[in-house]
Amino acid sequence: IPGFTDVRPVTMLGPIYAVFFGLPGCIVMAVGNLVMDIVSDSLRWSSISGFIANFLGPYLIYLFWNKWSKSAFSLRRGMDLLKHVGIIFASAILEMVIITPVVALVYPEVDAFLFGLTVLLNTAGFPIVFGIPLMILMQEELGFKLWKKED
Repeated sequence: IPGFTDVRPVTMLGPIYAVFFGLPGCIVMAVGNLVMDIVSDSLRWSSISGFIANFLGPYLIYLFWNKWSKSAFSLRRGMDLLKHVGIIFASAILEMVIITPVVALVYPEVDAFLFGLTVLLNTAGFPIVFGIPLMILMQEELGFKLWKKED
């Protein structure tokens, strides 16, 4: 970690996993981040906060569309698209708030502001720029539906 964090385009999958695969998708995102830390030789104690954040960020999106939103999931409607962008930003802020203080505590030489900004840009930028078009394609062309666990 010292100095900077990775640019991780795979973060675009967090909202996709949350919306289309639900709780299992959120777990996969957290485990996938841990695997990325292992294979990139960056597994540290701070990876625990990354694991938690990479579960809770997508889980917040899952909760929004499954429990809190009054409208059905569709990115065709402008208001729902804005809601989705907003919940992605909220999720990114949550992840930044979980990961950055731990990294700053464990690695005092890290520029916490720059690190936090990178986390925010990774977890908001990639899902908005690349994830949303992919979600629209998955929903409209491939027939993916909002994941709902049968009660």
